[in-house]
Amino acid sequence: MSTSRHPVALRLEQQVGSATKLLATVMVLPLIDGIFPALVVAGVLGSATGVVETGILIFGGSATAAVILAEMDGTRREMVASVLLIGAVIIPVAAVEAALAPTLQELLNLPVFERFAGLVILTIAAKTASSEIGEYLPSPGVIIGLGLVASFEPSGFALRTSTEYVVNGTAAAAVGVAFALSIALLSPHLRGRVDIDRFRFGSAVALGVLALPILLGPFDLMQTEAPVALAVLAVTTLFAYDPNSEGEEGAAGGDEAPDDDAPDGPVDGADESDADPADADEESEEAPSEPPLDAPPEGPSPIVDDDVAVLANGGESRDADDDGADPFTDDDSRAPWL
Repeated sequence: MSTSRHPVALRLEQQVGSATKLLATVMVLPLIDGIFPALVVAGVLGSATGVVETGILIFGGSATAAVILAEMDGTRREMVASVLLIGAVIIPVAAVEAALAPTLQELLNLPVFERFAGLVILTIAAKTASSEIGEYLPSPGVIIGLGLVASFEPSGFALRTSTEYVVNGTAAAAVGVAFALSIALLSPHLRGRVDIDRFRFGSAVALGVLALPILLGPFDLMQTEAPVALAVLAVTTLFAYDPNSEGEEGAAGGDEAPDDDAPDGPVDGADESDADPADADEESEEAPSEPPLDAPPEGPSPIVDDDVAVLANGGESRDADDDGADPFTDDDSRAPWL
């Protein structure tokens, strides 16, 4: 992916292409590979806490958030419309699969199948945390298939259904769609402020916490009604969100138009080094610098006129001396250049 590099979403992006198709694949995947029916059969949706945890972590989760924040473009209304269109498919299918769960229970050894269901969630958590680890793990569909073979015990086929399972399954899918809608609505504020990779690792930990009670059921460990996975996800959200970062709104607000009333010339206190060197050369040619005061006179001697020489010699011409002596030899104080 261009921004988040989410392992699961990256693998799916190479197969489906566009962001809307990618989001649909991420959210429908639990229904296709059998993760959701396995959780229903294992009894994970037997409580309100399990419904919320399944909806957020299985149908929503870090992959859904990564696709919406990193890949989906367009306006907020367009993203909401895409999520609602995907939800219109997910919710009815989830209701049908939940309705068939009692029939499937009659054909399986539930204690054995529950272990495989917990192993599926743990595998998804590992794949979410690291793409390198995910390459060495089997796909969730393979694990569920092995679980069906290992726990298959037909004792007579009878089509059964349960209203409770249908309601809980539909509610779990609706929670996942609501999670995706909230991300889409808040996307202008969340982009740039949510560390997707940090949220991804936290979601992987929450999935692992969700799988532990199922795997450790025979040992009566981690058997609690407390929403531990939701607590982990809440703490992860707090750590992944940075309100001081410049989000999409701040980046858009930073591009301001230049002020037309601003003066064209340099302002007071501006750095003189920014001035044009060509202008400086023109100024130096127009206003030549004056020589220093102690510099010797240039050109001919200041006494070049005979009249000036007469005045400097006390009224007598310099040629009046018969011997041709310098009139300033005896008294140098009269020399104007000394």
